[in-house]
Amino acid sequence: MNDMNVRTYGIKDVADRFHIEQSALRYYEDSGLLPGVERNASGRRVYTDWHIDRLGTILCFKQAGMTIDELQRFFAYENGERENIDAMVDLLEHRHQEIIKQEQALHDAHQQVLRKLHFFKGIRQSYVDGTPKPDWSLYAGQNYLQ
Repeated sequence: MNDMNVRTYGIKDVADRFHIEQSALRYYEDSGLLPGVERNASGRRVYTDWHIDRLGTILCFKQAGMTIDELQRFFAYENGERENIDAMVDLLEHRHQEIIKQEQALHDAHQQVLRKLHFFKGIRQSYVDGTPKPDWSLYAGQNYLQ
């Protein structure tokens, strides 16, 4: 850290900023995802804006379902972008397709939760009204997300 204009952050500040455990930062460092973390005179880790940006990418891609191995490959490809551009595009295209599958699964689960919600609200109303409980078949095929 020779440049006195470089903003630096401690491990607690970075962990708090991203709502992650300090151990996660150490893990990302140990796994090579967050390289170049220097230490100050007291031996404490020192993060820069570059690390903040990189960590944002790591957490975004993890949220998108990327594994540690995929993240490591992505950053390795990024370091040799010209010779690895096809592999990088393939990796991101694969993740894109996986996200589409996850979105569909979440949509389907949401639909089922709404069906059950309406069904049990109908049952609750039947208790209030003293009427027969509704039949599930009235709700099973309904689309409540339109």
